[in-house]
Amino acid sequence: MLSYQHAYHAGNFADVLKHVVLVQVLNYLKTKDKPLCYIDTHAGSGDYKLHCGVSQKNQEYLGGIGSLWQHETLADCVADYVNLIKQNNPSGQLSHYPGSPLIAAQLLGNKDRLFLYELHTAESRLLEEATKKDKRIKTFRADGLKDSLGLLPPKEHRGLILIDPSYEIKTEYKTVVDALQAMHKRFATGCYLLWYPVVARKRNQYLERALRESGITNIQLFELGIQPDSDEFGMTACGMIVINPPWTLLTDMQEALPWLAKTLGDSQHSYYRIEQLVGQ
Repeated sequence: MLSYQHAYHAGNFADVLKHVVLVQVLNYLKTKDKPLCYIDTHAGSGDYKLHCGVSQKNQEYLGGIGSLWQHETLADCVADYVNLIKQNNPSGQLSHYPGSPLIAAQLLGNKDRLFLYELHTAESRLLEEATKKDKRIKTFRADGLKDSLGLLPPKEHRGLILIDPSYEIKTEYKTVVDALQAMHKRFATGCYLLWYPVVARKRNQYLERALRESGITNIQLFELGIQPDSDEFGMTACGMIVINPPWTLLTDMQEALPWLAKTLGDSQHSYYRIEQLVGQ
């Protein structure tokens, strides 16, 4: 797990889905004029340069944000996300991609607090450097799944927790469910966002089954596939599982996911899923 560096994948189709959902949820939560606590358990370095370094190795961003950059017509909530990324590229050229921590910091207000966890030593240093001027933010070189539990329930009584592991270790599919159960027990009204890859479908089937049996209610799933499932070609799809979603999110994703599947995926094999895993 400590070998993973998100810079190789920054801005790819998985980031597009993750950040479209993150932006929509944060925009909804901001409609209330009350402080919010944001927790990112796997924050990465927070800031990625796309035209140099490891981002150029596979150029995955070209199939993600790069495909949307000059698109004339965007689904509304996709446009919210793309416009935010454009604000981080004032030259008009796509050269810089903000990770989840910087997206959240850009959208949240002065009264909100952000807690960012990253276990990878080099990534944690970069994260601290990218956020050190923001007094709302605290960074930790620590295991966010374990250590963030102590922050719950937050004093704001309102919170968004993003869980975005690499899943390089197969046991993480179980670990995230255990962590969600512990977090939800302490803070049942929080909104939780869990990202997952589709590499071997049987692991995703385990994850969904475990969440259905977890005792947690009000769970929605949003999945984007750009190619058919394959055990040979790595990640072909990804998804976001949302606990206690805003009531507006389902409608937003019913518009966004078909459009993203058509725009980013293989026209013959791309697909999307929208499911209520567990009712309220």
